[in-house]
Amino acid sequence: MTSPENSATNGRPSLVDGAERALRDWLAPGRHRQGDRLPPEHEVAAMLGISRGTLRSALQRLEESGEIVRRQGSGTFVGRMAMPKAFDERLERLEPYSSVAARRGLTLAATDVKIDYRTVGGEAAEALGLAATAEATAITRTLLADGAPIAVMFDVVHPQIALPDADALEAALAHGRMVLDVLIGLGVPVTYARTRVRPTVLTARERAGKLLGIHGATAALDLEELIFAGRDEPVAYSRDLFTPGGLQVTVMRSLESPHPAPVAARRGAGRDGRRGRSGRRRSGAR
Repeated sequence: MTSPENSATNGRPSLVDGAERALRDWLAPGRHRQGDRLPPEHEVAAMLGISRGTLRSALQRLEESGEIVRRQGSGTFVGRMAMPKAFDERLERLEPYSSVAARRGLTLAATDVKIDYRTVGGEAAEALGLAATAEATAITRTLLADGAPIAVMFDVVHPQIALPDADALEAALAHGRMVLDVLIGLGVPVTYARTRVRPTVLTARERAGKLLGIHGATAALDLEELIFAGRDEPVAYSRDLFTPGGLQVTVMRSLESPHPAPVAARRGAGRDGRRGRSGRRRSGAR
């Protein structure tokens, strides 16, 4: 006998159909990348407001299409995905460069670390909503990957953020942590960034070119980010110059929630609770 969870009624999609669509939206390029490990099934089922049996039926469909990969004893992983073809200025979900480096087996460090509390002015002050004369923590450094310089970095942190003392902050950055890592470690609710990536040319005559050991004219990426906490509170501004091939940086589009959209709540109470437990089944829906 076909379960009501798996069959459409009155021309409406079944719960499995809804779960499949919600999962596909959740796994869309910009929130996850190929190889990412998904939460345990019971957590995903709670997010969707459905039973684990319904979830497994939806996951089986995605597995058949190659959109996920399930490995016995290891978990469920994001499979084949279409990646965005271009960068533009929009809301993005950030991943610390340290996480990117870890996946590639690179060891990050920083040299020439300089931390000042000073008037920043210019683009940084404007982006953070500060007066031109306001003071904030400004950080400059050269990022190294396995000892080779790959980027020159400039960060400004909003003065309302209570950072560690200068020695502790310098030590963290010198060991390869990013300002984003520091903010997350402090419990700042980082949610997204406005990101702009532009091609540029560096020469050996410029300070950045000298720090990166460039000879002649070399193409580089100028990556500018304004990091937000909550929905619209800017907390940090960064401007980084990356040399080609130094570190593969993927910028991910942010959606409204880090969780898949609940399915059962849209279908009405009791649709997924075949044993009279719909109230508890929906405890994970938001």
